[in-house]
Formats: sequence, structure tokens, C-alpha cells
Amino acid sequence: MQFGIFTVSDITEDPTTGHTPSEAERIRATLQIAKHAEEVGLDVFALGEHHNPPFWSSSPTTTLAYIAGQTERILLSTATTLITTNDPVKIAEDYAMLQHVSGGRADLILGRGNTGPVYPWFGKDIRQGLNLAVENYALLHRLWREDVVDWEGKFRTPLQGFTSTPRPLDGVPPFVWHGSIRTPEIAEQAAYYGDGFFANNIFWPKEHFQRLVALYRERFEHYGHGTQEQAIVGLGGQVYMHRNSQEAVREFRPYFDNAPVYGNGPSLEDFTEMTPLTVGSPQQVIDRYAAMREHFGDYQRQMFLIDHAGLPLKAVLEQLDILGGEVVPVLRKELAKDRPEGVADAPTHESLVAAAGGPREARPRPNRGDNVTGGSPYRDSAPLAGAAFGAAATRQGA
Repeated sequence: MQFGIFTVSDITEDPTTGHTPSEAERIRATLQIAKHAEEVGLDVFALGEHHNPPFWSSSPTTTLAYIAGQTERILLSTATTLITTNDPVKIAEDYAMLQHVSGGRADLILGRGNTGPVYPWFGKDIRQGLNLAVENYALLHRLWREDVVDWEGKFRTPLQGFTSTPRPLDGVPPFVWHGSIRTPEIAEQAAYYGDGFFANNIFWPKEHFQRLVALYRERFEHYGHGTQEQAIVGLGGQVYMHRNSQEAVREFRPYFDNAPVYGNGPSLEDFTEMTPLTVGSPQQVIDRYAAMREHFGDYQRQMFLIDHAGLPLKAVLEQLDILGGEVVPVLRKELAKDRPEGVADAPTHESLVAAAGGPREARPRPNRGDNVTGGSPYRDSAPLAGAAFGAAATRQGA
């Protein structure tokens, strides 16, 4: 399994001091958090995408590329990349580039986001959100797997003989997780392509996410990608820890009560009972998250949100020390016990290259692409077998 943290990049007032960090201060803090996540032995750091205050992360690949240059081992991901309002051609280019500069330490979670007004900011119609997610990913999927692509859809201009550059590292695209907190069609989409499904179960009771994960597993097997236990599942979570559980509650309560995402709603006690938010001792966190396999089956990635709601950098780094030093080592052992042999390992670039039979390099030949201004090293690829997922994505070239 892989364990890591994700940030939504919020800039929130610390309710205990009244201090609100500047954008520059919060960005620098996030870079330090990412580097410390590697230092304490975590596997993944993920960054959200937002285009409105109070969030700063409008360009995840820029930030993640910088972090890649400051780290050696940790895998860099997103939480989430907006498949609806970003152009799939730009996603293909940006994340292939991130693959190269990070040495393959990159994957991404695709999602529709949770900010409705973002659609018109980028010239999109929120009423077409699901159709955009389906069609845009159908194009992205092909851009990463075919060197020369013809495309015609509903939501963007057609492409004729188009080559996305750079090509994916070793000819293997970044691994894609499809993230959703409410939409069964996204679980279906993840299953259709044999991709991962990420259920960020931080806001609602587990029963809601159990249904989504169960649907994904069932349809993953239906589409012939393997058994249900071989499906690739990731889960979100939230924690705040202290040696003394009562002290953890006392310290975290003002942050919870004033947080933009859940302040003025259910009480801290109700919220921790209804969702995976765990505020207490390290052992309480271990017990809570070791039980996740009972609810969701064996899974591949567990992510934690620990830096939100105005928590100061010092407190976040202390949380990382506890998470990496005391909690994750025990969870690795607990979640590995009696793990069936058929359960898939968490995907990495190395495992994906091996599954593809080794690296693939583009072979030089004349290119008919309409975006080529000189000689090209790329070749036409054979069309992928099977129709694209979803009715909105069926209008594509040969």
C-alpha cells in the first residue's frame, strides 16, 4: 500500500491567533510540508486544484515539478485535476512533462471539483459537467496512447493528425485515478478504462462511499480488467493527533469550528462519528484506519488531510512526525496481514512499464500531423480496440 497526504491549498485564518498567512507564506509552507512528507517516510504527496480564493493552487504541475526537484523518492499526485474545465490536450502535455522531470514519480486524480462557478470562468456549462468529464477523458486517454490522433467531439475543436508532446515517459502514461464523492458514472468510467478509483470519504458516512467502491469493483471485473479484489482503490481521510486524546480534541476544536469546509455545521463529536475524521491519540487513528479494509476491502492508497483550516506550519510538521513515525509503520503491517495474493499492488511507473512489456520509444518516420513544423520522431499508432466510454465520447476519428 501507499500512504500519503494531500492538501486543498486553503488560506485560512488561524482562529487561535487571528493570523492569516499570505499566499507566499502558505505556498512556502506547502513546499516544506511536501519535503517533510518524504523525510518521514510517506509515499505520496498530492495537491488540489482551485481557481478561486481562499485557495492558492491554480497550477498544480508547476508546484509539483518544483517539489520533484527538491525530493528523490516521494510520488507526486493531484487531488484533483479538473477534467471538466482543463483542456485535455493541455493536461496531456503538462502531466507528461511532470512525468519526465520527476523521473516517473507522477500520477493524477481526475475529477469535476466541488466549485460550481469554475465552469463559466473557463467557458464551460456546468449542466454539461458529466458529459465533459466523459468526453475529455476519452480524448486524454488516446493522446497518451497514440502518437498521432484524429478526434472529433462535442465540446472542443476537432484534431487531425495531432501529436501531444512530450510523449509519456517510456511510452507509459501517468496512472490515472478517477475521484468522486457522489457520482456513480465516474466509478463506472474508472472501471471501464481499468483505471483507479479514489473515494475521498472525508465528508459523508462510509456507507455512501461503500456503494461507490462496490460499484467500481463490480464493473472493473465486468469490463475484464481482473477480479474485484484486483481493482485499484484509494481512500481519503482526516486526522489530528496528540499523545492525549482529550488534548487533541481541545487543540483541534477551534480549527474545526471555524473551518470553511465544515464550520457552523455538525459538532466535532458528531462529525468524527459520522466520517473518518479522527481526532485523538495515534492509537485511535491506527485503530480507525486499520478497520477501513473491513468496510472497503483491501485497497492500494490511503491519503490524509492534515494541513487545512488554518493550522500553523509547526503543528502540521508535528502531525507529519507522528503520522510517519508512529501511525503509518503500524498501518503498513496491519493492512498487510492476511492480504490475499490476488490483491493488486499500488501502481508505480516502474510497475506500469513492466506490465507494458518494457519501455516504448517513438520510432522516427514521416509524420502527417497538422501540428508538426519539421521532421518528427513520432509514428502513427494502431487505433485502440473498443469504443470510447460514454455516448458523448463516440464521435472520434479512425
